[in-house]
Amino acid sequence: MIDIVMPDLGEEFEEAIISFWLVETGEHVTEGKDIVEVTTEKATFGVPASCAGVITEILAIEGESVPVGNILARIDEEER
Repeated sequence: MIDIVMPDLGEEFEEAIISFWLVETGEHVTEGKDIVEVTTEKATFGVPASCAGVITEILAIEGESVPVGNILARIDEEER
């Protein structure tokens, strides 16, 4: 299981708001595909999947403010 965490969005940002999920639990994703959009007070960013696999769990809800480093979702990684 691979954890997808809120990335570091720059020195001045300690958290971001979950704008909307681009995937659902059970959906297959490819490495590098954005799975969620997050918003800071200055910009909106896509957070990509760090590996190919299936989304097994979404832990952050839309509208929630999530600190950098917190787990957003989990992916069951595909065998390479």
